[in-house]
Amino acid sequence: MQRGWVISPDYRTLIDTLSLLRKELGVSQRELARRIAKPPSFINKIELLERRLDIVEFIVIAEALGRKPHDLLRALRTNLPDKIAI
Repeated sequence: MQRGWVISPDYRTLIDTLSLLRKELGVSQRELARRIAKPPSFINKIELLERRLDIVEFIVIAEALGRKPHDLLRALRTNLPDKIAI
């Protein structure tokens, strides 16, 4: 069940950015889950917007994809409006 705060346009931008990066790098959900020692359903639920990603998980996923979290946040910020809705 999706909740409104999970599927806000700004949050969706975050998840779409991570998912697109994962796909561009040729990393499957299963492989990303393996890299962070989680079951594949963990990544699947995040990408389906069934579970909210916290900041520590964001850092772990960014690093598992070979990116520095601050660089990924900077790129994400350029895709968000000046005022972010929460």
